[in-house]
Amino acid sequence: MKELAFGDLCVLQNPRKVSIHDNNNFSDAMALNAHRFHRSIPDYRETRLVSLEAAAKKNNVAAILVKDESERFGLNAFKGLGGSYAMFRILCRLFKLDSNHADYSTFQQSEIRQRCANIVFATATDGNHGKGVSWASKLFGCQAKVFMPSGTLEVRRAAIEAAGNATAEITGFNYDKTVNYTAELAVKNGWILIQDTAWDGYEEIPKWIIEGYLTLGREIAEQVGHMEPTHIFLQAGVGSMAGGIAAYMLDRYSRKKPSIIIAEPEEAACIYMSAKAGDGKAHSVTGHPKTIMAGLNCGTPCKTVWPILRDQSDFYCHCKDTITEQGMYTYGHPLFNDLKVISGESGAVTYGLLQRILPDSDLRQLFHITPSSVILLINTEGNTDPEGYRRVMDTFSV
Repeated sequence: MKELAFGDLCVLQNPRKVSIHDNNNFSDAMALNAHRFHRSIPDYRETRLVSLEAAAKKNNVAAILVKDESERFGLNAFKGLGGSYAMFRILCRLFKLDSNHADYSTFQQSEIRQRCANIVFATATDGNHGKGVSWASKLFGCQAKVFMPSGTLEVRRAAIEAAGNATAEITGFNYDKTVNYTAELAVKNGWILIQDTAWDGYEEIPKWIIEGYLTLGREIAEQVGHMEPTHIFLQAGVGSMAGGIAAYMLDRYSRKKPSIIIAEPEEAACIYMSAKAGDGKAHSVTGHPKTIMAGLNCGTPCKTVWPILRDQSDFYCHCKDTITEQGMYTYGHPLFNDLKVISGESGAVTYGLLQRILPDSDLRQLFHITPSSVILLINTEGNTDPEGYRRVMDTFSV
């Protein structure tokens, strides 16, 4: 696979892409139940789809659409969708409830609440997933133990505990080793592991988490109406959200499939690395990678979605931190009457990447961006690191 370098950006075009993929797991039909469950939560609100009309006009494209997840459930990120739905499915199984008919109201029954109080969930996280699990544990009246990799900011740890019923601890390990450590503790202590990445023997719960993210996809499809996206930019850590949303959108728009572009931090680009290897296998980034994109600082692709990302992505990009800083700044300083979007380091990388592509004729040609292109971005998080966000807003220069 040929690698193209553009300064702070490297790009791979996928020669493996296949036209047919078995997508029974993340189709629109599979998203219905997740959306039904989320709508039963009292705090559920459909997040906004922002159309950056002035930016689109300036850059000679038909539309730039941003699904803004910064206000989802008051968590500053989209991750509560996956954690809450997976917890719902786990508890339905434990209590022998029909997950196709039960919803949040079912768990308000006093007998069920009493049983939930004795259940402890455990997870490893870079930040937002752990916050979602903490919030969901409070939602159901359970407890949670959250473990974070070394280098995690204290503000992210504290935010997890403030979000719900969790205790959070920063370990001395990188992300992958923190996942292993958490899995071992869960077995030892009788906790239920609720992890957003999969491996051999641990696949069902990550799949439920990904199904939870599909609520986001269903909302987008309803909001865009007839304006079908031609290009979808998706940021990736382990790739669970990216793979699930890519599969959902490719199924939803099967008549004319959109181009899927995956963006990762340069230092933790495990999907990019796996694609570049060209052997069809998932590969891991080792060591202690450092990037301000904390939520994307992951070492190994999720087993569940790697085949989707491998076979259905059009491009893989790894980006220096300067690219996501540009995205954060540009979202925060919109053109003319465009709405301001508050976007954190992991949320803004796709807009920063788009900002690199649009003014460059060679990159536009490479990504097949034309005046008729409808570009979809997902702002996966808001201001999750106030000090870092303020630094970028104050010091970044376009």
